[in-house]
Amino acid sequence: MDLIDEKKFQSGKTALIVDDDKSVRRVFSKGLQIGGFMVDTAETGKEALDKIRDRAYDVALIDVKLPDMDGTDLLNAVKARFPAMTKIVITGYPTAESGIKALEEGADAYLVKPVRREELLRVIEENLEKKRKPS
Repeated sequence: MDLIDEKKFQSGKTALIVDDDKSVRRVFSKGLQIGGFMVDTAETGKEALDKIRDRAYDVALIDVKLPDMDGTDLLNAVKARFPAMTKIVITGYPTAESGIKALEEGADAYLVKPVRREELLRVIEENLEKKRKPS
């Protein structure tokens, strides 16, 4: 688990990064921490499900290809438990089908790796802001 120093933590925003690639988890963690997020990570879908059983996050970044399940299956589980959580699907293997499926299954965004920190933070903040505004 990668958590930033509590003294530096100002915003109260939390993120769960789910990716089987350690270097991707590390890069995304650092980028989100710079953006003011408290970050937790999971290597597998099962580990992510265990983590969301214990706490809610403001945003979940979910890789499409996980070793134990498809990212869209995890997306559905997260959506069922926390419908208001911002859910962003990220992949290094983009296809039109996976993008359409992710968005139809309830992803708030679909991004292709590599993702620049600025773009990732912009997409997250835009989606968090949408959820804060009354309908």
